[in-house]
Amino acid sequence: MKLLLQRLALLCLILFGVLTITFYLSRCLPSSPVELMLGSKPSAEQITEAKQALGLDKPIFVQYLVFLKNAVQGDFGKSLITKQSVSEDIFLRATATFELVTLSLLLAVSLGIPLGIQSAIKREHLFDHSTRLISVSAVALPVFFLGLMLQIIFSGKLGLLPLQGRIEAIILLDHPFKTVTGIYLIDTVLSANLPALKSAILHLILPALTLSLASIATIIRITRSLMIEVLANDYITSMNAYGVSQKKIYFLYALKATLIPLLTVIGLTYGFMLGGSIIVEYIFDWPGVGGYIVQALLNNDFNAVMGATFFIAFSYLIVNLIIDLSYQFLDPRYNKR
Repeated sequence: MKLLLQRLALLCLILFGVLTITFYLSRCLPSSPVELMLGSKPSAEQITEAKQALGLDKPIFVQYLVFLKNAVQGDFGKSLITKQSVSEDIFLRATATFELVTLSLLLAVSLGIPLGIQSAIKREHLFDHSTRLISVSAVALPVFFLGLMLQIIFSGKLGLLPLQGRIEAIILLDHPFKTVTGIYLIDTVLSANLPALKSAILHLILPALTLSLASIATIIRITRSLMIEVLANDYITSMNAYGVSQKKIYFLYALKATLIPLLTVIGLTYGFMLGGSIIVEYIFDWPGVGGYIVQALLNNDFNAVMGATFFIAFSYLIVNLIIDLSYQFLDPRYNKR
């Protein structure tokens, strides 16, 4: 309980810092949301009324205190673009982002860890050299470039996968399904709607692959490094001498010894994906928080920027809190630290 309270206090402190920095940075921009509201060539009277309506006529510190008071209550005001509550906008888009990022993380972990283990086992062999070469190349490849190339190849040239969106509009008309969780893969299964499920899967492939590729490479390299270090320990040599199965040594004992640092990397990877999803969602027109925050930044929508920033920071911190608390179950020694 003490550890949980400490982590929660740290989480609140970090969120406070993120909101404070984002608030003042948004106010430093040369443009103003008044321009978005009034359009070109507004009168002085219209500008004054708009600033009063937005609270921009008050000193910046007073604006900041009002913002904090509302943010604590989950109120980030109304978006200047959608004219709706920012909290409601984010709530409607959060499940789309969660579906994309979580699936991308599962893909990165399910591919990265086995490949990293095999690379460590076959150290300095062709498989190891090939894996490391691909890993370095994947990390160096820009996300926006990879996304565009995948669109051109698999959608434009081959016509195998959809270009953008979350599901085909015609599918929603011909095969509607009840939205229970907001996660289409789950909702379509619950509704036993195979055409909608197929469309949702096809639309997920390209953005998930784009978002996960760099993370797969990172997890491969970290897993390889950790496994090489663990396999050099004396107790692993003793197991080999006693004739313990190689699969049991590699995938049970050695992998278990790498879980603590590996979980830390996975938590950081989730945060990296949340940030990377902004670009990916914009490229693939994915209706999530990432695309929402891009539009907010382009239009200088203060409220939407603050709300989306809070959502991304909060999601990242919650995932890392869960991983941090899981350490004590994986390694009893962690409780004594």
